Formats: sequence, C-alpha cells, structure tokens
Amino acid sequence: MGLPALRATLHRWLFRVSGPEPAPIQLGQRRIFVLPTRFGLALALTLLVMLLASINYTLSLGFALTFLIGSVAWISIHHAFRNVVGLSITPGKAEAVFCGNPARFGVVLSNPALRPRQGLLLAPSTSTARLLPNIKPFDIAACGSTVQDIHLPTRHRGWLPLPRLTLETRHPLGLIRAWSLFQPDVRCLVYPAPEADGPPLPVGRDTDSGLGGRGRGQDDFAGLRHHQPADSPRHVAWKAVARGGPWRTKEFDGAGTRDVHLDWNRMPTGMGIEARLARLTRWVMEADRAGIDFGLSLPGADIPPGRGNAHRNACLTHLALFGLRDD
Repeated sequence: MGLPALRATLHRWLFRVSGPEPAPIQLGQRRIFVLPTRFGLALALTLLVMLLASINYTLSLGFALTFLIGSVAWISIHHAFRNVVGLSITPGKAEAVFCGNPARFGVVLSNPALRPRQGLLLAPSTSTARLLPNIKPFDIAACGSTVQDIHLPTRHRGWLPLPRLTLETRHPLGLIRAWSLFQPDVRCLVYPAPEADGPPLPVGRDTDSGLGGRGRGQDDFAGLRHHQPADSPRHVAWKAVARGGPWRTKEFDGAGTRDVHLDWNRMPTGMGIEARLARLTRWVMEADRAGIDFGLSLPGADIPPGRGNAHRNACLTHLALFGLRDD
C-alpha cells in the first residue's frame, strides 16, 4: 500500500467519512472534533506563564486570576462542542448548470434541540482554510432549520458530486474550534457550454450542419388544440384559461419556420466531440427560445421532435452525458 492510499485510509478511519452518505446525516458525539485555535493556544501559554509567576512570587490574586480565566476557557470547550453535536444534515436542490457557471448545492441543516446554534461556518473541506475569511457565519434557531448554499466551479460536463464539507464553530469565545466532516449524497448535472460563435440555427433548410426541416411553422395563427405538458408556456391561450376555460395551446402555420432535427452525424467533418456538443447545445437553446419543435440524434440515442422544458432538459442531459459513465 502506497503512501497516498495509506493516508486516505487513515483519513477515512479518523474522520469516519468514506464517501457520499445517505440522508439524513446525524452529527453524533464521535463525529465532533475539538482543538484550540491559535488564540486559544496563545491564551494557554499566557496562563502557564501567569501560573509560574504566581508560584514563584506566591501571589494569591495571581492564582485566582489564572484559575478563573482557565475555567472560563475550559467551559468554552463544552459550549463549542454542544454547538455542533446533534445537528442533522439533508441535501437540498442542485439544479443543472452550463459548464463554466458555478454549480449551487443546497444543504439543509436542522437543529432538533431547544437551544439555538450560533456562529456556524460551512464550506468544502479542501478549501475551508482558504475560504474562511470570505464565508459568513450563520445561526440556527432552536428547533429550526436553515438552508446554506455551496458554490463550486464547473470545468467539465457531466455529473459533479458535492465534495466533503466541513461544519465548524468557534463560538462562544474563539478559543476552541469544534468541527465535523460529512459528504451528502447529491450531485449536479453540468451541461456542455454553448458555442460562443458559430453558424445560426439553420431553420427550414437541409444542410450539412446537422439540421433537417419538416413540420409546422409559426407565422400565422391556425387555431387551438388540447394542451400537452411539453408545450411551451408562450403558446398557451392564457386569456381562455383566465376566463375559466380548459387549457388550450395555439397552433401556427407558415413556411417561415419548421420542425428541425439536430443530427450528430451531419455535423461538419473534422469537428471534435466537445465542439460538436457545444454547437448542438447552442442550437438546442436557440430552438427552445424560438418555440420550434426539434429533435436530437446522437450515437446511441435518438430523441423525437418536441418542445417545452422537459424536452429541452432531456436533450441537454443526453449532450452532457454523451460518452460518459452515468454512475
């Protein structure tokens, strides 16, 4: 066993975190670690000097002051420990983002005790020391809960798991640092970054760029039909709905726009995988904004034409996970 593997094994044994944990995560006594801060160590050294001076010069007031301050510091250990122990952690929402934008993970912290928890800090454990000056402390009311957001940079498409987190406190005096490590079982889907510059969505013409056209347009109003969950909200007959009528979707006829199909195999020759995914992602977003029915063909996947948020997200998910293991 190499040194990195040995260090990882020791770390898992010491902090009792070996990977994503099922919710809810309970912070019991064995998961709380307590050590003095730099200020606490400085105070301990000062108390030692005061004790030696009191012994050397037989100072009764020196003994009283030394033991008074020492007892206050000792009690702060108990308060720091009680400020963290017993909390419950549950993962919140982690909505999909495009690569390059920060991913936001919600973490729900619940306090079942009848006392409030004060001065808590939550951050990824790998960057806690670097980010602590920029992290704002928060409180949890008695028998209450709070949601804290963890922002992480995104550099690759696919699934981004939430790393191990550190919850710590230095309440009440800043002499003692009590902390716990845990890793909620939650991940965020990172879509490919849309292509910045490139050919526009070639609607209504058959090109080698990967699009073929067919179907209805949107130039002239043609009537109403029954509403389907995949229909765009822009095409709902909201006036009829406001009058208490059934949900209907507007249909349009015309040759200005047509249903399009995004085909991986018809992209320009010599284009790389990530470049193709970036262009298809941009075209998916453009077609969705225009309210055009669009389909998507990838090696191993074929999504029929459709529209709406669910259809758009399904296409973006296939693009994000293309060629990756979904585990």
